[in-house]
Amino acid sequence: MHNVTSMSTYKRWLTLLAILTTATALRATFTGVAPLLDDIRGTFGLSTAQTGLLTTLPLLAFAVIAPLAAGFARRIGMERSLFSAMVLICFGIVLRSSEFEASLWLGTLVIGCGIAFGNVLLPGLIKRDFPEHVARLTGAYSLTMGISAAVGSALMVPLAVYGFGWHGALLTLAIFPLLALLLWLPQLRKSQSVTLSGNAVSQGRKLWRSPLAWQVTLFLGLNSLVYYVVIGWLPAILVSQGMSAAQAGSLHGLMQLATAAPGLFIGLLLARLRDQRAIAALVALLCAASALGLWLVPGLALLWVIVFGFGSGATMILGLTFIGLRASSAHQAAALSGMAQSIGYLLAACGPPVMGKIHDINHNWGLPLLAVALISLAMAWAGTCAGRDREIDPAARTT
Repeated sequence: MHNVTSMSTYKRWLTLLAILTTATALRATFTGVAPLLDDIRGTFGLSTAQTGLLTTLPLLAFAVIAPLAAGFARRIGMERSLFSAMVLICFGIVLRSSEFEASLWLGTLVIGCGIAFGNVLLPGLIKRDFPEHVARLTGAYSLTMGISAAVGSALMVPLAVYGFGWHGALLTLAIFPLLALLLWLPQLRKSQSVTLSGNAVSQGRKLWRSPLAWQVTLFLGLNSLVYYVVIGWLPAILVSQGMSAAQAGSLHGLMQLATAAPGLFIGLLLARLRDQRAIAALVALLCAASALGLWLVPGLALLWVIVFGFGSGATMILGLTFIGLRASSAHQAAALSGMAQSIGYLLAACGPPVMGKIHDINHNWGLPLLAVALISLAMAWAGTCAGRDREIDPAARTT
């Protein structure tokens, strides 16, 4: 009995480490490319809009692949699916780091497919194996993603400058999925999966007629839009304002660290609030204020970067919380999550190339930053609506 208990504890710790390590691969391998966009653009002669497409391709993959992940996991098991996702990310990193432009695009797309699987499956795995610690582990998972993204972004420019070049710097990001692969390897014999009944499909269709479901979706979706615009173009914005590439990369990493910070306490705060309208509006307005600050008072860039990171991170956590609070059943929550992620990533995919094109036309970042501020105001409105203390009707027709 003691040996069985010890083995069970060992497996739980192994799974926990695999979850946290996988979380690092889901964020750092995507955001780490932003500090090197100017180098990549110079190597292949890309326009600003084409360079922005590098941050858009993974988002398109998120939107298209995410609905397929649950079915894939039902067929081969959760652990094997996550292992496969890490293999995809590793393969994509190798392709993206090669000398050929076609491999750059293909590798970026493959990385996006792997991340999409991980984004969908990790929360389900936490619910399956750690049902008594969902909130705590979700916070740890978010914090781990933020820290790894910050470290990855801060190291990219120094690695590129001191001997590795941008190709080698991007290749070093493979360490994150490789570590996760090693931790999933002993668990490939598992085949547990989480299934949803046909009723979930029916509820998913009805959700598209629910104003409240759309308000939650827009709150999350608009946050994704402004986040990925800023995460993609912040280094270029800061360099255009006179910073060195290394300084811009450091602030890029600091912003992602600030994104993780709300995970330390916002869950405890939300547990005390029956109505979340005020806090939803506040964190969205932080994003608007910081975008205007970067445009109008660039000398305080350090402050604005921290404020934006904190505001966007809090908005993301709050939006994910809304999915559970506003859904009236577990099936409806799953359907709402799928709706919000698909719409959110499609919105986010439009942002970087559109803002890059606006920059190309106007030759400055003022108009894109103003657009981010206005979108954040719309996000505050959606959050005020979604923050009301009510649930979506089981028939998904409530207003």
